[in-house]
Amino acid sequence: MDKTPNQKLLHRFRIIGIVEGISFLVLLLIAMPLKYMLHLPQPVKYVGWLHGILFISYIYLLVEVAVTFKKSFGWCFKSFIAAFLPFGTFVTDKQLKKEELTLKEQASI
Repeated sequence: MDKTPNQKLLHRFRIIGIVEGISFLVLLLIAMPLKYMLHLPQPVKYVGWLHGILFISYIYLLVEVAVTFKKSFGWCFKSFIAAFLPFGTFVTDKQLKKEELTLKEQASI
């Protein structure tokens, strides 16, 4: 069964959130220590660029999901702040997974 456009949007947002969260952790836990302990600045440069692109994608999809699903300002703010906290996007993903499953069930009815 094909996914509806709303299911696809929510799924893309979940995937970008997870990948953005992983890139943030790699930046904090691997690249930054390499830069400051071993004086290797290159990992921060490349992981930082990747993380920046993923962060912008996350924010773009956050706005798109908020408009499509008519999310509250509180939800938007919480999801935005989650991108700045280690493991924050993983916590947000838990709620989004439930919503995605609900959409899937509604589509199959």
